[in-house]
Amino acid sequence: MENLKRLADDALVTLYLQGNNSAFDVLLKRHQDRLFNYIYFIVRSREVAEDIFQETFVKVIVTLQQGRYTNDGKFAAWITRIAHNLVIDQFRVERNENVISNDEVEYDIFNDAKFSEGNIENSMVNDQVLKDVRALVDELPDCQREVVFMRYYQDLSFKEIAEITGVSINTALGRMRYAVMNMRRIAEEKAVSLVLE
Repeated sequence: MENLKRLADDALVTLYLQGNNSAFDVLLKRHQDRLFNYIYFIVRSREVAEDIFQETFVKVIVTLQQGRYTNDGKFAAWITRIAHNLVIDQFRVERNENVISNDEVEYDIFNDAKFSEGNIENSMVNDQVLKDVRALVDELPDCQREVVFMRYYQDLSFKEIAEITGVSINTALGRMRYAVMNMRRIAEEKAVSLVLE
């Protein structure tokens, strides 16, 4: 198992297709956190994110077993693209059912052990800034919010974002540009200051 962890994604795919299920376990562990965080950031519901995450890997397994995956060194982008498509499908279902969910997980800063030591005031200020940024990002249109998350939270290049979302690099750049402009406008309208003094 330890030797498998050193292999590239495509080598693990090949081993999995040859019957080595441990190779797939390594792939899953390697990508699960990043992929789940991507899905959760967009859908904003842990339950829905878990469903989409599981559905993504079911689709990955089926596609691999059907021999429809091309080993081209882009496994991470490929699985993110599958998740992206499933997220879009989920939004379509919600819109068709007129279901709007704006549930947010409440975070109780005072019961978190990591704040029991150190400077509570700095922690509270930093948390507020992060909360304000998240609130601004949440108000963006879906396509802009997705690009912001992929760029700043997943550290993907605009080329990778374009491949995953199925748009041109210029479109991905444009979405980012409009996202930044919209976040500035929303911050001004709500008198949100994100500068620490």
